[in-house]
Amino acid sequence: MAILVCGGAGYIGSHINKQLNREGYETIVFDNLVYGHREAVKWGTFAEGDLADEAEIEAVFSAHEIDAVFHFAAYAYVGESVTEPEKYYYNNVVNTLNLLKVMKRHGCNKLIFSSTCATYGEPKKVPITEDMPQNPINPYGMTKLTVERILKDYQKAYGLQSAVLRYFNAAGADSDGEIGESHHPETHLIPLVLDAASGKREDIKVFGTDYNTPDGSCVRDYIHVADLADVHIRALHYLEEGNPGDFFNLGNTIGTSVLEVVESVKRVTGKEFPVTLSDRRQGDPARLVGSSDKARKVLGWEPKYGEIDVIVAHAWKWHENAGY
Repeated sequence: MAILVCGGAGYIGSHINKQLNREGYETIVFDNLVYGHREAVKWGTFAEGDLADEAEIEAVFSAHEIDAVFHFAAYAYVGESVTEPEKYYYNNVVNTLNLLKVMKRHGCNKLIFSSTCATYGEPKKVPITEDMPQNPINPYGMTKLTVERILKDYQKAYGLQSAVLRYFNAAGADSDGEIGESHHPETHLIPLVLDAASGKREDIKVFGTDYNTPDGSCVRDYIHVADLADVHIRALHYLEEGNPGDFFNLGNTIGTSVLEVVESVKRVTGKEFPVTLSDRRQGDPARLVGSSDKARKVLGWEPKYGEIDVIVAHAWKWHENAGY
């Protein structure tokens, strides 16, 4: 069985690509390398290309007998999506339609889609469950929700099987240290704090210390990227069993505050660094924590790396030896 991994040179895609190869699948990584890293494609076959170009997608499907697609190729900077929504709607929505068109033409009807908790907007309560209203507050979240709805329509009209996986805060790195998290620009909290610990940043800024949380800083749900890789494989098996598809929240159900992450980094690295307390950022909810009960019950998934110190330790191992 051949699997196409769109965006497989990126952070999450590269970890899923490794796990797929461990499971014995043949993989083809399709990535335009705008944000991905060629060095992260250490398994499978690499095909440089862009979902904006239908002919390039067609070439991959013509060269390989593809049975299923993992779709991670998207722009994901929330702030940029507000200032450049056109860029996001074309890349995240229109390009997905290009992919679906070619899949349909080649009779490939299994898709695992990388979605986000941003489709929920600002929740009225936590933990967030799949039956709660989806009201995105930025174009990025709206593009993901739009694709989710497109997939539902394709399932009804064309028999597409799709597993929609809504991430919370992906974190950590491959425990072997072979691949990890490297964004340009970097916006994720843990690598930013690690940069402060390693002296690459002067300090780490904490935005808001007056939220209604135990220590006043924002609380988020951090899920280890290895646990994400595991649940993606389970989602593929779920579709292989003939299920039409479903949607799942992927989180630890464990909330960790920004200040707790900072303290974890200090413990793990043994390093001190300046912490600057700043005002809140507009649009930051106090708490975003997800329920993963559905994924546990339906997919048999059980996160293995829930402790923040373990997540940070794996990230630090990669951070110290980052090769790209």
